[in-house]
Amino acid sequence: MDATPPAAAPPQPAPPPPAPHQAAVPAHGDPPQADPPHGPAAAPPHTPPSRAVPPHGAPPPLARRVAAPLGLLAGAAAAFAFVAAVDPNEPGHYPACPLLQYTGLYCPGCGGLRSAHAFAHGDLATALGANAMAVAGYAVFAALMLVWLVKAVRGVRFHLTVHPVAWWVLGTGAALFCVIRNLPFGASLAP
Repeated sequence: MDATPPAAAPPQPAPPPPAPHQAAVPAHGDPPQADPPHGPAAAPPHTPPSRAVPPHGAPPPLARRVAAPLGLLAGAAAAFAFVAAVDPNEPGHYPACPLLQYTGLYCPGCGGLRSAHAFAHGDLATALGANAMAVAGYAVFAALMLVWLVKAVRGVRFHLTVHPVAWWVLGTGAALFCVIRNLPFGASLAP
């Protein structure tokens, strides 16, 4: 028997390193290895800076939630301030109602500016006399704004759904208001 050890297999060359944009593919039977870090921070080269993102479903910040209702409220306040400053009872400041001008009939909106002027000055009786339906509209608007603002502060979404029947009731009420204020017995509703 020969006592010499068997000859070793010739050495195999090492595989070339993977390109930086390609992931390393392990050879057959080798354990998977983690990618080496790229740069000092070991972060991918094109990672955008991290921003604080609220968790999915979280309400936006308070300032953003109340921006829409407060913006609408500021617009309505500016309109009332303008009508309060520029008296609609003096001719030439506002255009005349075309229906009243051409037919002599009061529409549902006739007297609305005078009503808003009186309302802005705190004269509720004159506001109701000029256009009672407009004063009811101010009350509905104020109630909706209050609900919207409270829900916005609480972080609850405000969604107003008006049933078609409500639109028919509102339209019928406006038509009746228009007809009654043009009849002799409804003179108290005329501006």
